[in-house]
Amino acid sequence: MSIPSSSIANQPRALLVGCGDVGMRLLPILVKTHKVYVLTTQESKKSLLRSMGAVPIIGNLDQRQTLKKIAHLAPYVIHLAPPNQEGSKDLRTRNLLHTLSQGGKTQRLIYVSTSGVYGDCKGDYVSETRTLAPTSPRGQRRMDAEQQLRAWAIHHQVQVSILRVPGIYAGNRLPIERLKAGTPALKHDEDVFTNHIHADDLARVILYAFYRGLPQRVLNASDSSWLKMGEYFDLVAKNFGLPSPKRLTFEELRTQVSSQMLSFMKESRRLQNDRLKELGFQFLYPTVEDFLKLQKEEQAALF
Repeated sequence: MSIPSSSIANQPRALLVGCGDVGMRLLPILVKTHKVYVLTTQESKKSLLRSMGAVPIIGNLDQRQTLKKIAHLAPYVIHLAPPNQEGSKDLRTRNLLHTLSQGGKTQRLIYVSTSGVYGDCKGDYVSETRTLAPTSPRGQRRMDAEQQLRAWAIHHQVQVSILRVPGIYAGNRLPIERLKAGTPALKHDEDVFTNHIHADDLARVILYAFYRGLPQRVLNASDSSWLKMGEYFDLVAKNFGLPSPKRLTFEELRTQVSSQMLSFMKESRRLQNDRLKELGFQFLYPTVEDFLKLQKEEQAALF
């Protein structure tokens, strides 16, 4: 994708709501074409954000009164912030949309959601038209955010793109410590299909949606592979010379993994990413195996 150029004097404004790992990968590209503002709760991050060419705005989505500065700030918004950690409603997105409504300036909004809104699909292939049926409070909050955004976009005539994202991985986001700790995985016949995307590819998908996304369109932001969860752990273990995890039944695992991990082990689906072709998107890492193979080759070249 060739990114449109713009002079410094005429750069359009964009607002990143939250800027974690994926946002920090996105930021260096976006600042080339936009004057970028970043809403963050972290005072300690201000210097780093400025050094990367962004303008930090301190605010908290849990405290609506701290968001006044962003109301009239930018016509383009990328919403990366997670929901609140409790309840079935995303109150943070509600506060954000209330604030943006006061400004009436937003033209386009990209929302990074989760594939958890589909719930347990029993290993079925899942397109974006599937009825949502989240089974976890986490997925319910994300579904609530999507519903809020859809209604708000229609009412305020804003173009919204929703990206449903599965497990994000990268060199610094692999289950190495889990494997070193010997945490078990599910037996193959009880195991669930999982989906993944590399953090760099996700940052690029966001940009493609930002420039090319169709209005009110949902996209599965997932790579082209489906792996049983245990297969994913085995693949990483093999690449790093670590022992594969012991396999147990779901009942045996109940007391040995976190409640969040247990909830992931209850959901099985195979995401279809055909709509990414609409954007002309090509993956840097079409599969987890592609990334691990390349990483191994790069490490070998150093010695």
